[in-house]
Amino acid sequence: MNASTHNSEQIQSRKADHIRICLEEDVQFRQLSSGLERYRFNHCCLPELNYDDIDLSTTFLGKDLAAPLLISSMTGGTEQAAIINQRLATVAQHYKIAMGVGSQRVAVEKPQVADTFAIRKYAPDVLLFANLGAVQLNYKYGLDECLKIIDILEADALILHINPLQECIQPSGDTNFRGLLDKINLLCSKLTVPVIAKEVGNGISATITEKLLAAGVTAIDVAGAGGTSWAKVESERAENALQRRLGKTFADWGLPTADCITSIRAIAPHVPLIASGGLRNGLDVAKAIALGADIAGLAMPFLQAAVESETALYDLVKVLFAEITTVLFCTGNKTLNNLQNSQSLQRIQ
Repeated sequence: MNASTHNSEQIQSRKADHIRICLEEDVQFRQLSSGLERYRFNHCCLPELNYDDIDLSTTFLGKDLAAPLLISSMTGGTEQAAIINQRLATVAQHYKIAMGVGSQRVAVEKPQVADTFAIRKYAPDVLLFANLGAVQLNYKYGLDECLKIIDILEADALILHINPLQECIQPSGDTNFRGLLDKINLLCSKLTVPVIAKEVGNGISATITEKLLAAGVTAIDVAGAGGTSWAKVESERAENALQRRLGKTFADWGLPTADCITSIRAIAPHVPLIASGGLRNGLDVAKAIALGADIAGLAMPFLQAAVESETALYDLVKVLFAEITTVLFCTGNKTLNNLQNSQSLQRIQ
């Protein structure tokens, strides 16, 4: 077995582990929350609206969406992941919401699994995001590899996920982050699709956002703390006591999602902004939108439903739509733009 084959099989095994661990183990943040619970909507008992007239539609990166929802990046590269991605893409198409896929590095290193990411046929009209770890730009990845994963997905944008803490704890993690900003800058200058910078659950600060935008990144996905702790996930995969200890020590490390949204909006009022990290229902989505996000990403609720059935996914999205609509109705706002300008959301702690 050559080194490349061994490496791709390691990545495949890791992806399978990640799905299993997220579904079966307690890997949620415990001490640190998304921060959204610190906010409450002012109830409007006389909305002067017809519920049926409420409009959840929006646009993101030039594409129309029926609601401000993103199925956040999760998986690919295994048989189970192929089923999950197909179900997610089918539901995204039906409801006209956005979708990202998991890291496509495995599809570059093992082309025979590329089909597990090739979901455009199920979602011809959906806003789709390809995905690669930014650190791979320091490990012989460049424009050609990025073009390849964009092509596999026929993607509308490329997510570069940034995950230093996870790489510190992950067995055989890639931890050379030196000079990445310049390489991101070069990549952004050569790609014809927008680049989205995304954390994986530890948050992006306003300071780093300014640097990323200066480097040519188009959009930010805050991926804040409060949901799945990838330090905990990697602790479950630990090959030795050191990795296990690191995962437990840093289980609650990061910037709460709500803090990321507000701090980034303060310095970049117009940047396309995705809120994710610990969002679990439509009320969380509405709070994130009211705080300044353009769309909101959920992962764990979609993963749990996708593993169950396509029907469970349809039911989940129907509930999310109803929850967001109820927030708008009970705050007297007909549209998402009205909600953002209404000052209906108040900080309570």
